[in-house]
Amino acid sequence: MMDNDLKKIGSSAALRGEDILCFSHDWTGDPLSKTHIMRVLSKDNRILWINAIANRMPTASSKDVKRIFSKLKRFTEPVKEVEKNIFVLNPLAIPTYGRASVRSFNERFLLRQVRNAMNDLGFASPVNMVFNPAAGLLAGKLGEKKLIYYCVDEYTAFTGAAEGLREIEEDLFRDSDLVVVSAEKLLEDKKQFNENTHLIRHGTDWRHFRTALDPEVFVPTEIADLPKPIIGFHGLLADWVDFEGIRFVAEHFGSGSVVLVGKTAVDAERKIRVLDGLPNVVKTGRRPYEDLPSYCKAFDVGLNPFIINDLTLAANPLKVREYLAAGLPVVSSDLPEVRILEHCYTYESHDELIEQIKKALKHRSSREEISDSIRNESWESKVDELRELIEKN
Repeated sequence: MMDNDLKKIGSSAALRGEDILCFSHDWTGDPLSKTHIMRVLSKDNRILWINAIANRMPTASSKDVKRIFSKLKRFTEPVKEVEKNIFVLNPLAIPTYGRASVRSFNERFLLRQVRNAMNDLGFASPVNMVFNPAAGLLAGKLGEKKLIYYCVDEYTAFTGAAEGLREIEEDLFRDSDLVVVSAEKLLEDKKQFNENTHLIRHGTDWRHFRTALDPEVFVPTEIADLPKPIIGFHGLLADWVDFEGIRFVAEHFGSGSVVLVGKTAVDAERKIRVLDGLPNVVKTGRRPYEDLPSYCKAFDVGLNPFIINDLTLAANPLKVREYLAAGLPVVSSDLPEVRILEHCYTYESHDELIEQIKKALKHRSSREEISDSIRNESWESKVDELRELIEKN
């Protein structure tokens, strides 16, 4: 339960004692907004988490090939309870939806897989919470008592978005009993499909990232002795990250360090090469979520360098709130969902990026004050907002 001075959990009866279907990313991936929301809901409900149904066509890269074989292997595994009241299904489908025959096959094949899992668990009249637009193929066909589309990205703007995905998602918007979006831009763009569309901004795992301020938390040895200042990033290194901007930062702060914590996505493997040969850029690779506060502890500034496009303008970067919870001033591309937050410096050009980092390094608020500014933006409070919406609808 939250501290007394945090926002209290509401008493709404909605989403309590339910069977909930959750179509999302792979459970073993980094914890995202969906993970946090379902962990809160699992205290009062049973969750059938359906691992990712592909939104994009795979490439011939070694990472995608490895992922395909992993999918095939996990498909043979039974539904497993990974945490109390959270059960994971590993579905299989063809990652394209443009041709009617393939779309029909995917629908039938996926319905059979999900229904079998529901029968095994004794799920009846579930609430279907869809975070993955490809799951629109199955929406309304699983005996749902309520269909909720929780849209947190402009999915069709991702590189390599699967053929036919736009049509599936637009139908999902229209067919849903309730649509929730995580950014103002998404609200503006998506309410045309469903008037019952509402904004719930992301929360943060405040207690977890606040541990960056604890004396007993130590900086990882791999970055403990790096020259200061340390300008840090954690998250997926994807093609929407401005690697040219990161290079500009590393060259300007040549006596300091740039630390990138996270795996490199297939679509960014070429772009990230622009950082090759820079001695003060440290790429750690993916690190466990449990360890991220210890990396943040070493950072002097949290960096969110996104390229500005349709995808990022509709984004609500979770890492920004995590940096703040860890007590870090943030420098970010000029995104609408970052502008509204305290202790954040936004920029529109690489020259301005450097100036904003200099300002952030001189930020007068203490780490405790920065962290406290995001204290009430818990995931529990966001689930409470969701429950209130459901009660009204």
